[in-house]
Amino acid sequence: MIIEIISNMLFVLALGYYFMTNMQWYSYKIERVIFHHTKPLWHLIYFVVPLLLYFALSKFNLSIVVTIIYIGMIYKWKKGLDKPLVFTGRVKRFFSALLFFIVFTLMVSFGTKHASFAVIIPLFLAYLISLMMEKMLFLGFVKKAEKKLEGMDKMVVIGVTASYGKTSIKNYIAHILSAKYRVYATPRSVNTFGGVLKDINEDLPEDTEIYVVEMGARGTGDIKEIASFVNPHLAVVGKIGTAHIEYFKTLENIRNTKMEILSSNRLKEAWVHNSAKVKPEKNIHTFGKEISNIRATLNGLDFEMSGEEYHANILGSFNAMNLAVAIKVALSLGIDIKTIKKQLELLEATPHRLQRIDAGGKVIIDDSFNGNIDGMMEGFNLASTYSGRKVLITPALVEVDNELNIEVAKRANEVFDLVILTGDLNYAIFKEYVDSDKLLKLESKDKMQDMLIEHTKAGDLILFANDAPSFI
Repeated sequence: MIIEIISNMLFVLALGYYFMTNMQWYSYKIERVIFHHTKPLWHLIYFVVPLLLYFALSKFNLSIVVTIIYIGMIYKWKKGLDKPLVFTGRVKRFFSALLFFIVFTLMVSFGTKHASFAVIIPLFLAYLISLMMEKMLFLGFVKKAEKKLEGMDKMVVIGVTASYGKTSIKNYIAHILSAKYRVYATPRSVNTFGGVLKDINEDLPEDTEIYVVEMGARGTGDIKEIASFVNPHLAVVGKIGTAHIEYFKTLENIRNTKMEILSSNRLKEAWVHNSAKVKPEKNIHTFGKEISNIRATLNGLDFEMSGEEYHANILGSFNAMNLAVAIKVALSLGIDIKTIKKQLELLEATPHRLQRIDAGGKVIIDDSFNGNIDGMMEGFNLASTYSGRKVLITPALVEVDNELNIEVAKRANEVFDLVILTGDLNYAIFKEYVDSDKLLKLESKDKMQDMLIEHTKAGDLILFANDAPSFI
């Protein structure tokens, strides 16, 4: 009896670990876990089959065997992840509820013919209770953030969104404006409503004069939710493209969602990239076509706009567009050209976005946070200017159709002497379009260092293009 109770508890907790790990990866959206998971076979291997076996073998008092095997499987699976479960407050609350319902269902059903179902009922109930708890807590976070913003009514809010480059645009704006104002920008790639609320409540300094807010989306209404809350005075819509097309279905849906940023009831001025195809209005400007003479090398970026020449020590011709709109925002807030150019000279690359690192005699280009076709091709173009041996490490693109990855594979074959593909997702495509003598597959990221030691040397250029986590 005791063995069966222990077996039940451990099995359900292991199921809960798998469930919550996947939920955390997909922003706790269960429909994304079920319908948009890039490795749906995992659900069969690590959830459905073990559950069915547990139901079947518990009739023969063999549930402990299934439990031991399943815990071993989950442990091995966890060891291979580069993004294991983080025990946040939300996760801890879920497991507290799960443990309670495990005990409760065992007390109610133990000794009956329905006892085996005690492994799934606690998981279901814990999820429902956890969902309700998070919604109640979320309302509290909203009220707290509202109150804080009400006390900072003189602060100027700048909203930034785009399919590509929104984090870079945000960082460039904040950097230039910091020459004159106390500026705070949402950290890293925080760009969801929940993330922005947390940032406001916990980190936004109360003496901030300008708050630059990045806004991301994976569905219609996501940006409107953020924009309606922070109500930006100024807004930027960068380049529109096919990022997350599997969620939006059409480019028009993406465009319309990005344009939700203009729903702010105190919007004074906005800059929208030409790719959005909007007509300029009194307070809505388009940008992109006025940028000229772009020169991008491995040593920096130069471009011209409105009769002025600009230089920055960052990589990528597409960053001329991102810098240009940052300059326009700065000019609107009273920053003079001389100060802007000085700030550009001091500008550092956004981490993991065409960031150059010279180490061990190798030129390393870290573009691991760039997962769009334009950015990846620009990285390839920069690499092609290097005279030495060139190595590419990439999972290729995710959440796109095969045609784009065929394009990536063909260009990679032209530019690089060695192509190391991380993961299985796009390996079949690369195997077809990349020469076999230059293609390697990295089975596990924990073997990355060994592979680099074995296959790269001083004088090489190594481009890390995109970095999909192991669940991709």
